[in-house]
Amino acid sequence: MQIDLSPEALLMQLGYATTTQSIEQIKKTIDNTKGFENFSKHLLALHDELAHIKGVVALSNSKDVFKIKGSSDTSKEIQDEFNELVKHWSEKYKINIEQVGLKPTYYILGQ
Repeated sequence: MQIDLSPEALLMQLGYATTTQSIEQIKKTIDNTKGFENFSKHLLALHDELAHIKGVVALSNSKDVFKIKGSSDTSKEIQDEFNELVKHWSEKYKINIEQVGLKPTYYILGQ
């Protein structure tokens, strides 16, 4: 089943306001993410799955990509769970990610 989300719907699902600026940013991000249409529905599932460990899928402020952001204010066990969850998700859906420094943050580069 193919789920097509409008940029506005995706913004709302990720917890953003639908302003002209955020709509333009997410459109650029979608266009810049190779294979986005193949895993967009899995992005929302990941966002929901990360909530219990204080993680989110978000728009990057510095690049036109999505990012997966965890919290540094959690226990080592939760940070390990976050990293394992992100790694498993990226391998399962064959998505290239890039860790941002030593932070619990990953850029989603696409397939």
